[in-house]
Amino acid sequence: MLFSRRDFLSASVATTAMASVSSLRSNASASSPKPKKLVLIAGTPSHGPGMHEHNAGVQLFHQCLSGIDGLEVTYLLNGYPKDDSILDSADGLMVYADGGKGHPLVQGDRLNRINGLISKGLGLFCCHFGVEVLKGEPGDRFRDWIGGCYEHEYSCNPMWKAEFKNLPEHPITRGVSSFSIHDEWYFNMRFRDAMQGVTPILSATPSDETRNGPYVYPKGPYPHIQDAKGRMEHLMWCTDRADNGRGVGFTGGHFHKNWADDNFRKLVLNALLWICKHEVPSTGVESKLTDEDMAKNLDPKNKK
Repeated sequence: MLFSRRDFLSASVATTAMASVSSLRSNASASSPKPKKLVLIAGTPSHGPGMHEHNAGVQLFHQCLSGIDGLEVTYLLNGYPKDDSILDSADGLMVYADGGKGHPLVQGDRLNRINGLISKGLGLFCCHFGVEVLKGEPGDRFRDWIGGCYEHEYSCNPMWKAEFKNLPEHPITRGVSSFSIHDEWYFNMRFRDAMQGVTPILSATPSDETRNGPYVYPKGPYPHIQDAKGRMEHLMWCTDRADNGRGVGFTGGHFHKNWADDNFRKLVLNALLWICKHEVPSTGVESKLTDEDMAKNLDPKNKK
């Protein structure tokens, strides 16, 4: 088959154009950073209606974070997954679940599994009961991972209204105003010695009445808690770890209705970006929830 000079020139132009498009795509791909991957693990149902709504909670967070450029969010419901390979590529992990001896991250060989991921820089956020683990190796690991944890009969868990008047300057507090809210705020946490590497985010001073109890469990009171009257307590904190990863502990989150509070919710959303090393917007993560949103995905529980 014979080609004219015009055919040859047209083919050359087409080839050059295709090469240019391919080059542009290649350059765009090279210049676009990989999205940060966040995994949200919800614990199994517990407590009465409107309390410890782990499954509904993580789905609210997923809704609020969806659409943020450069972030992929996945949630896992009803406990730690049988196949946890999704964590291998995760930048951040949130655990919103019951803790203590049944904590999802301490069952079987999971302490070692998570520690291996942590050593590679995985960010970790533990919420409410999820900050409590048993003394010994679990507590030691959690202080390494997130800076502090709840320790049975050293820490306490009363229901009280905490007032947050002065927030520190930190990416987690961007766009958050002073606020107060009633929750099961744990305090007297077991932190690293001298708070080394730990940055308080939410701090408040419990009243004497709050210190005197009763606590939720055990009822208390504990003399070492009562003797610290007037002391400010740290209820949310963060750490930049030596392995270049990040950790956050947040003791609120008992009542599902509290996620409707813009400041309360924004702190957690900001922190979830922060543990992934995703830039937190200057005004924080903006989100809106309706009454319908708050009523979605609640666990079926015996109202009695």
